[in-house]
Amino acid sequence: MKHGKKYVEAAKAVDRMKLYDPDEAIGLVKKLSSAKFDETIETHIRTGCDGRHADQQIRGAVVLPHGTGKTVRVLVFAKGAKADEATAAGADFVGAEELIPKIQNDGWLDFDVVVATPDMMGVVGRLGRVLGPKGLMPNPKSGTVTMDVTKAIADIKAGKVEYRLDKTNIIHVPIGKASFTQEQLEDNFNTLIGAINKARPAAVKGQYLRSVTLASTMGPGVKVNTLKLV
Repeated sequence: MKHGKKYVEAAKAVDRMKLYDPDEAIGLVKKLSSAKFDETIETHIRTGCDGRHADQQIRGAVVLPHGTGKTVRVLVFAKGAKADEATAAGADFVGAEELIPKIQNDGWLDFDVVVATPDMMGVVGRLGRVLGPKGLMPNPKSGTVTMDVTKAIADIKAGKVEYRLDKTNIIHVPIGKASFTQEQLEDNFNTLIGAINKARPAAVKGQYLRSVTLASTMGPGVKVNTLKLV
């Protein structure tokens, strides 16, 4: 993959052989984000888990103290009083069966998170092929299948992020924007790492956090010293 001039220049400032302390890595990533838009800063965590085994799966969610800097659009599948509750709680879209053809046939996906009450999961299940590959399927582990739709919506709007292993056993999570202060990014990063350490499956042997890299949308990756994250 060929990188642009800005990326090449920024990459020169990163010592590829060095493992940076978390605060130093965050400062460097912030400094090297030079795009014309407010870049997202992401954490990429390579784990010692083998996601092919059910007892080594990692999936959960955590509310970042300073949010992600992104406006999150929430779709809630609910009926009756729960639908009214979702609307009152600030859901961007609320509906039931009538949304199925809109999503399935018309390709409507103008939302970032899907919440559903348990009784609606039979309906939502019909959208598995569309929502599943995009990581939008509601899940009890991430708190998106719940009767407490008010809390679910409040948490998501406040900066709740989901973390899960991808096929290569890496977790990718945004921790904020380049415009955030150093302290805000550090708080968010530490909160995320704390949650992932807590989610360590008992079946994982040896080193759990194999590598942790921070990078902005257009910038080079900066490796973090995992010994400082235990």
